[in-house]
Amino acid sequence: MMLTRYEPWSLLNQLSRELDRLHGSGYGNEETAAAADWVPAVDIREEKDAYVLHADVPGVDPKDIEVHMENGVLTISGERKAETKEERENYKRVERIRGSFFRRFSLPDTADAERISARSVNGVLEVRIPKQEKVQPRRISVEG
Repeated sequence: MMLTRYEPWSLLNQLSRELDRLHGSGYGNEETAAAADWVPAVDIREEKDAYVLHADVPGVDPKDIEVHMENGVLTISGERKAETKEERENYKRVERIRGSFFRRFSLPDTADAERISARSVNGVLEVRIPKQEKVQPRRISVEG
């Protein structure tokens, strides 16, 4: 008996990837599809002085993660390696994906590329992208 995993959103996700590929944007482009075995989930939030990106990369050693910034595009890539002592014949089901991952994000002009920092804690990669100081809002007092 063969078990098949039911994924109700797979067709919708496939359509989204195809549309991204046709428009040459997002992580669904051909370069990314050829380079990635899996895609980590990412949350991005804007704070007063920075953009903060959280990527779920459980089981990935921080030394196997690369973060690059070039021409306004932030690239996160890495690899989740398989354990060498695995015995496949004893497995009934394997759902944890192994292999490389790859994500790209276009950054706004307000991002300060020189001060980007990254750290990985408990399987979550945090990339902090500070905003340029000159674009920070400031209060101007009105004299009367």
